[in-house]
Amino acid sequence: MRVKRIVANLGAADVSVAKRFYQDVLGLDLLMDHGWIATYGSDQAMSVQVSIASQGGSGTPTPDLSIEVDDLDAALQGMKDAGFPIAYGPADEPWGVRRFYVRDPFGKLVNILVHAGRG
Repeated sequence: MRVKRIVANLGAADVSVAKRFYQDVLGLDLLMDHGWIATYGSDQAMSVQVSIASQGGSGTPTPDLSIEVDDLDAALQGMKDAGFPIAYGPADEPWGVRRFYVRDPFGKLVNILVHAGRG
């Protein structure tokens, strides 16, 4: 047996609100929409991991999601332009990532990051 896919499921009263954050700003594709569930993703192969943490590092709260991007500055500006308040950072962390935290429309804490030297 092998795991084929891991999907993060976020509860929301109005799933349509996700579009602005996950599609418009982060550029994910709408892969499925049944009204009660909308799935955003990419046709590109992505690394999938599950992290278990007692904190978010550097004394921050544990984020609900971590999303690695190729251009942190563009992601940060996109979030600011869309009116999503930045909850932490941007910060260069001692373990080799540059990141910021932002809350999605459902209040989930999202860690947006790039590995040092990659964007």
